[in-house]
Amino acid sequence: MYLPKHFAETEIAVMHALMRANPLATLVNFGPDGLSANHIPLQLDAETGPNGTLRGHIARANPLSKRTTVDGEVLVIFHGTQGYISPSGYATKAEHGKVVPTWNYTAVHAKGALRLIDDRDWILTHLRSLTAEHEAGLSQPWAVDDAPTDYIGKMLAAVVGIEISMTSVIGKWKASQNQPAVNQASLVAALDGQPMAELIRSRAGK
Repeated sequence: MYLPKHFAETEIAVMHALMRANPLATLVNFGPDGLSANHIPLQLDAETGPNGTLRGHIARANPLSKRTTVDGEVLVIFHGTQGYISPSGYATKAEHGKVVPTWNYTAVHAKGALRLIDDRDWILTHLRSLTAEHEAGLSQPWAVDDAPTDYIGKMLAAVVGIEISMTSVIGKWKASQNQPAVNQASLVAALDGQPMAELIRSRAGK
């Protein structure tokens, strides 16, 4: 990932927060047929491994579940706040007109070896934890154990667990840090009420 210094995020807690808030990740690997990408919701365990560990599951029918398809480390990409930035939001547009559009965004790239886990108890524990996490805010949260045991048994047989101990984590927070303060302020005003406005405000002056 191209990463100018002024867009770099180095705080692991900040990157972990983005992963938790945006768990649907793009997992990229290189196998016998070349590059492959899968979109998988991943759960972060921040306490395990040097940079944390990601856990998830995939369909047994997915070629990724075959150990021969995974060659070396994988790349996992998480996306956060993003959006188009119009030159009309820059205060300096009226001053000299030397402005162009851009796209602001936040992203985290994680790398690590993919471990396939074909263990029913592990997968069941993972699914209970993953479901509890995402059902927590609902008025009537659903739990894995609400479904018939034999049905859950069939579902478990159809998936394989995955685990990635992250060996490196890189964050990019592109939020107009390269613009003068006057443009940062005018963008915050123009985008008032949008998540991007808060992102720009939080990064102003950094």
